[in-house]
Amino acid sequence: MDENLISINKLSFGYGKELLHKDINMQFNRGKVSAIMGGSGCGKTTILRLIGGQLKPNSGNVNVDGKVVHEQGREGLRNIRRKMGMLFQHGALFTDLSVYENVAFPMREHTDLPENVIKDLVLLKLNAVGLRGAHKKMPAELSGGMARRVALARAISLDPDIIMYDEPFAGLDPISMAVICDLIRSLNDALGATSIIVTHDVAETFSFADYIYFLADGGVAAEGSPKQLLASKLPFVKQFIHSEKDGPVPFHAEAPSYQSDLAL
Repeated sequence: MDENLISINKLSFGYGKELLHKDINMQFNRGKVSAIMGGSGCGKTTILRLIGGQLKPNSGNVNVDGKVVHEQGREGLRNIRRKMGMLFQHGALFTDLSVYENVAFPMREHTDLPENVIKDLVLLKLNAVGLRGAHKKMPAELSGGMARRVALARAISLDPDIIMYDEPFAGLDPISMAVICDLIRSLNDALGATSIIVTHDVAETFSFADYIYFLADGGVAAEGSPKQLLASKLPFVKQFIHSEKDGPVPFHAEAPSYQSDLAL
């Protein structure tokens, strides 16, 4: 069995004539937690959309479990997505459905399981994230951290091989953030899943990820284990990890001289 469940091979993608990614290569190993990091607008979430088949590359390909994603028809794409769970930024729960119904939704949509089995599975998933006792609540009654945990229970409802997280720590307090970090790691190991996290949060991600990619200027600027990247001498990596305001990423957007602007 190939160690890489997902391979991104010489991938280029852009909107119009502007390329966001240029000949990117990335591999995501089975059973591992990998992170994609980089500045705002560098195309981190776009990578998740390319993996999920919502977008097609300009060139190159994304290979999931031996299949090129953009070459699949509707049924093939459905089969690939069936192996994926997604935690959207801020949870994206269905506001008119209870916690229980949110987690049950993918089971009803994609399986023919009887309701008594769905009930057992929903309560099992909610118990895994510590919220079995909140199954009757509505999303409006949940804190931000609780909503994110419900969204995580929904993401793992079908025991996916691949779990993707888009900014899972955004807007969370330190305690909720620590809980989500622990859940991502423990659930990945319990399910034997392959997890991909898009995030800006250095300290949290470096505490549990197995491998990290840094994106910048359309390509992979650096990659490695947290230990390797902490020891990196690359200016961009040092600036990002240590939150330094001076470095390769400028504060000012590129512009003509101040005098020429004032003369307009």
